[in-house]
Amino acid sequence: MIGVIGAAAFSAALLQARAEETPQTFPAALERYFSGIALISPLERSSLLSGSLVTKLLNVDPGNEVAVFGAVWINAPAARYVERVKDIEHFERGGGFRVTRRISNPPRLEDFDALALPDADVEDLKSCRVGNCELKLSAEALERLRQTIDWSKPTARQDAESLIRQFALDYVTRYLGGGNQALAVYRDRERPTFVANEFRSMVQAMPTFTVFKPQLQSYLLDFPAASLPASTSFLYWQEAQFGLKPTIRINHLVIHEDADSIVVANKQLYASHYFWTALELRVLLPDPARGPGFWFVTVSRSRSDGLSGFMGRVIRGRVHSEARKGIESALTATKNALEGH
Repeated sequence: MIGVIGAAAFSAALLQARAEETPQTFPAALERYFSGIALISPLERSSLLSGSLVTKLLNVDPGNEVAVFGAVWINAPAARYVERVKDIEHFERGGGFRVTRRISNPPRLEDFDALALPDADVEDLKSCRVGNCELKLSAEALERLRQTIDWSKPTARQDAESLIRQFALDYVTRYLGGGNQALAVYRDRERPTFVANEFRSMVQAMPTFTVFKPQLQSYLLDFPAASLPASTSFLYWQEAQFGLKPTIRINHLVIHEDADSIVVANKQLYASHYFWTALELRVLLPDPARGPGFWFVTVSRSRSDGLSGFMGRVIRGRVHSEARKGIESALTATKNALEGH
């Protein structure tokens, strides 16, 4: 019995000593963000320093935007994460990701061979009109679909999918040449939604840029006129499960590396449902005082047309809950994968 008590006392002392050895502070840039922008609580701060992940909703206009913050310490080289995210087709697969394909540079029609319309989207397209459509499409695209597709033909579905693939190719080609001004003007509702305007407004309201990589803001807003040294970028598309409907998305992913940190920006160029625009920033920040790993901080913001009005207020709580759960799952999966759990 004396031996058991002695062993327990020794273990407790060892754990206390290790806890005292773990730094109880954050790197200066991260501290400024936590205390001035994310406004994490003492309990959240304690959780992060003890190795647990933290997520929280950020204050934005609840009528059209959702913003989620998440952070965790990852005990693995940051280069391991960069290597995996560059292989996007394997990095974002399984779970809610049904199909993920990297787009060639320059884009090719074959890049979209795996793009198939969900059954519900095919049915909706049959009655889509400018100002009244379940899919987010431009007036030009809706009119071309109406004039081109004969829904009485047995090949109507294949014809519609071929045209959507061509739309996708034309869309990314225009974006690579003209940047945000080539982004869609959605006419699925009575009033048009200018994606470029929504993206600029959202990004300019993100204080994250004042702490991490302000030059990245210029790149995201002024691409392709603006350049970003020490960076890698590519486009990809995917079919993912969001809410009740599978959603086809096109993204521009940027990886910026320097001696102080790594920032990954995932900019949504198009989504067939739910979202007008979205941006996720992931910051990988070393902390030599803590060890060879890195702090992984993510901020995800998205704008949608389904959060205002009476019904928007009804579903807002669920949307917030699902958004937060999504960040929690992504942080947990990333930490486990990189640490080899």
